[in-house]
Amino acid sequence: MTGALPPSAAFAVLNRLAAERILILDGAMGTQIQQLGLDEAGYGGHGSGHVCRHHSDLPQKGNNDLLILTQPQAVEDIHYRYARAGADIVETNTFSATTIAQADYGLQAAVHDLNVEGARVVRRALDRATAEDGRPRFVAGALGPTNRTASISPDVNNPGYRAVSFDDLRVAYLQQANGLIEGGADILLIETIFDTLNAKAAIFACLQAMEAHGLRLPVMISGTITDASGRTLSGQTPTAFWHSIRHARPWTVGLNCALGASAMRPHLAELSGVADTLICAYPNAGLPNAFGAYDEGPQDTARQIADFAREGLVNVVGGCCGTTPDHIRAIADAVAEFSPRKVPEYA
Repeated sequence: MTGALPPSAAFAVLNRLAAERILILDGAMGTQIQQLGLDEAGYGGHGSGHVCRHHSDLPQKGNNDLLILTQPQAVEDIHYRYARAGADIVETNTFSATTIAQADYGLQAAVHDLNVEGARVVRRALDRATAEDGRPRFVAGALGPTNRTASISPDVNNPGYRAVSFDDLRVAYLQQANGLIEGGADILLIETIFDTLNAKAAIFACLQAMEAHGLRLPVMISGTITDASGRTLSGQTPTAFWHSIRHARPWTVGLNCALGASAMRPHLAELSGVADTLICAYPNAGLPNAFGAYDEGPQDTARQIADFAREGLVNVVGGCCGTTPDHIRAIADAVAEFSPRKVPEYA
């Protein structure tokens, strides 16, 4: 559907840079937001001068996406720190900015604003960083998996039941993608995929949004392997996952979340062996401890990701849960000496 659309200006620059070196993605957002120590009033924007114009009677503490509207400077500063740490690509804070996910907070009406402003706040941060060092940087509009699955019943007594339909997801993702593009996203990143049917709805929506805007953007698609079985929650191996989404011709395909780098490696190697596109990996900083915190330090994470690069498995690397600007800086330094993976050509 998008083949006839002109590619964005950023698309060509990204392709050139990716041919020259391994590109760096940013790290975790939630870890940084937790350090702000915000209470309910803080999430609501009281004292920041940015009280949300969208009303809800539900508690908002924990609604990290809302901070785009209520604490924009704090969010911008986090994005800026990742950019200065070495990230070429910085994600919007819109992981849960769909009507489906925001229904938990009664803020479905805020979704358009969250995505438009989510892209704009990253752009401001990246422009600050680029003004200081001259390096081009790119806004990745993040589309999370939502908190519902189209493939699996949430009711063990009714296996045929689904809490969400494909079209429900498509409509929600279309609104999100339109907002991200309107806000200036250079890339659309469909991430933390545990259900490929959800991802297919997001892909369809991204294609529709690009068609509406008359511009082809790079699309990054990142699945998550949920345990040692080496499969997504909906049961696919990395190879099956790739063949299910290959039709979308993503700019990158890869894995993120759930696993640390060492546990991710065999699944990443499998994906790298079958995918005829760029490979992206952004693992957690190890696995969480008994208190839900991540203990793996920047150098440990960077050393393991450097092994990915040394083995020729990756084109884009970054960090997921538990990673910080220090992790991203260490990762960028660790992979700098290695060439990017050569994309194989398959029939």
